[in-house]
Amino acid sequence: MMDEQKKGKAVSRLNRIEGQIRGIRRMVEEDRYCMDILAQTRSVASALRAVEDLIMENHMNTCLAHAMQSSDPGEKQQKIQEVMDVLGQMRKYG
Repeated sequence: MMDEQKKGKAVSRLNRIEGQIRGIRRMVEEDRYCMDILAQTRSVASALRAVEDLIMENHMNTCLAHAMQSSDPGEKQQKIQEVMDVLGQMRKYG
C-alpha cells in the first residue's frame, strides 16, 4: 500500500496525464500537425514512466522489503520474480 503522500503524488500525476490525453484527442479531432501530436504523445509516455517509477519504488520499499524480511523463501522468490517480470515488460515496451 502507498502512504497518503505518495498516493496523492501518483493521483496528481495521473490527473495531469488524463488532461494531456484529452488535449491529444482534441488535437486529433482538429487535424493538428502530426509532429505536434507526436510530441504530446511522447510527453504522456514519459509522464506514465514517471508514475511507473513512483509505484515501483513504493513496491520495492514496502512489499518487496517485507518479503525480504520474511522467513518464507517462496514469498521472497515470488516478489523478486514479480519485479523481474515487470522490468522485462518495461524494457520490451519502453
